[in-house]
Amino acid sequence: MELSEFVQKGFQLLADPGSFDFSAFTLVLRAAFQSLLDAPADEAVLDHPDLKHIDPVVLKHCHAAAATYILEAGKQRADKSTLSIGRSLPHIIDVSWRLEYQIKSSQLHKMYRPAYSVTLNIEVFIHVQNTDSQSHPEISFSCNMEQLQDLLGKLKDASKSLERATQL
Repeated sequence: MELSEFVQKGFQLLADPGSFDFSAFTLVLRAAFQSLLDAPADEAVLDHPDLKHIDPVVLKHCHAAAATYILEAGKQRADKSTLSIGRSLPHIIDVSWRLEYQIKSSQLHKMYRPAYSVTLNIEVFIHVQNTDSQSHPEISFSCNMEQLQDLLGKLKDASKSLERATQL
């Protein structure tokens, strides 16, 4: 199935979790199917509140790419084995952190409250047809000592579970 560069680029944008989270991805695909299946297509299919943060030009580009892909797949009577769209789970490639102290509040009260600022650098692979691309978004969060210890404990549990599963 031959797709134009415009359609491929639109699908790559749609599959990029840095541009579209899972909810937005699902909404755009649902809107593409709905606009093709409903004769009087609702103009508001892309006005969902979960899509408001996305640039309207990008949103329309991705919607058009999804609708074109659906039409081409139907025209070619494509089955699951011939459709090639994928988005892998993100992989952590680096972690950075820093310790921050909040000494005073906005009311100038002394606080001395430490917090950790953690940034996960991740890598996401996207595959549309024969084209691979990747993105490198960051996930940042802040936590206190107890929350960080809880996170580390859960990661250690997951690591031990994975070790046991690979030894079987």
